[in-house]
Amino acid sequence: MSASIFDSVIHRDLFGDPEVARLLSDSAEVRAMMLVLGALAKVQGAAGVIPEVSGAFLHRATMEIQIDPMGLAGMNGVTIPGLVHAMREALEAPEHAHYLHWGTTSQDIQDTAQSLRLRQVLVLMEARLRNLLTTLTELAEAHAETPMAARTYGQVAVPSSFGALVASWGWPVIRLLDRLPDLRAHALCVSLGGAAGTASQLGPDPVALRRALAEALGLNDPQNSWHTERSRIIELAQWLAGVSVAMGKIGEDVLRLSRSDVGEVRIGGAGASSTMPQKQNPVAASALVALSRMAPAQAAVLSVPHGEARDGASWFTEWLTLPPLVAAAARASTLAGDVARSVAPDAAAMADRLNDPLGLIHAEALSFALTATLRRPDASAEVKRLTQAALATGRPLASLVAEAHPDAPLPPLTGPASLGQAPTEARAFVKAARALA
Repeated sequence: MSASIFDSVIHRDLFGDPEVARLLSDSAEVRAMMLVLGALAKVQGAAGVIPEVSGAFLHRATMEIQIDPMGLAGMNGVTIPGLVHAMREALEAPEHAHYLHWGTTSQDIQDTAQSLRLRQVLVLMEARLRNLLTTLTELAEAHAETPMAARTYGQVAVPSSFGALVASWGWPVIRLLDRLPDLRAHALCVSLGGAAGTASQLGPDPVALRRALAEALGLNDPQNSWHTERSRIIELAQWLAGVSVAMGKIGEDVLRLSRSDVGEVRIGGAGASSTMPQKQNPVAASALVALSRMAPAQAAVLSVPHGEARDGASWFTEWLTLPPLVAAAARASTLAGDVARSVAPDAAAMADRLNDPLGLIHAEALSFALTATLRRPDASAEVKRLTQAALATGRPLASLVAEAHPDAPLPPLTGPASLGQAPTEARAFVKAARALA
């Protein structure tokens, strides 16, 4: 087994995400850090912190030279010292290279470079979530009145609709997309605090310099040094975990409804069993659930406090934890779209579950109907008694209620009116999803 399943050659078709893997690679990290160093030199030159000619030279050179990440492996494990050394050698202009990485610390460069890569990750994930939302919208609209049994604690509860279930998958996607603008504003920031957050070697106006760097890179100004104030990372981690959990809800429900003893949905492209030819294993849905169980734990790890002005151990913990969390959420966003597009509800199987000859699924509706003539506790006790009678005699519960209480107005037990607010819930989701688009 690979140290990371996201990089595994064997498992890459299930858990791998090539687009995001490229953004999480060493090459992408080095390239992003070089872009940050170049942009920093340019704005420092313009501000007079370093000679303007050196700033322009360094900015241009960082877009032209190539640095092999393998050449950095022998350094002390913190990337920037090795990268700066390699860049200075490659520049072959010591009079300018002297000013590379002027007044900043490794964490400034790496955190800012991370923001650049995360910006691209969020672009990819937004597109995927919007595509998923479109699929769920179409599914909820088509099945707003397709009756099915809602279940609680694994038991048949009351009549609902498949469209309402799909809406429960889709509302979290809407909320995740709603949060993205604020997330980008808070999390995608430059870092420019210097060795201990005081910006003491960044010229007479480090605040203006930080603002200029943010503008040059298309990132946000954090308004403060955030080496150990990691609320931005925590917010990002919570959003990513939220993606995985929302996608996991889809997988969880599909797993349960596609069971051979339930059979209310079918999944196209399900995996074949290695020994049992009759089985079609819901592999993608299972992967969604697995990813959703991993992500919250990683987000929790990223929520621990960082100490002092800089905290190497806590920062290294982010290196260990954030990339797999990003990979999990990104892959979940793709897998969920695949599952949603392949789900086919079996309306006949759903109807069969509702058409239980005893009609016990209507017990709640009948109980509340009896409150027209009985107090609520008495009505509940009466329906419980009649439920036992239905089980003992094999007669429908509704018939027993009608016989025992001929004056009680019985509710509709078939058609859309029997589904409560389920069709309305489905259509409300459809309306909200289309308004977001």
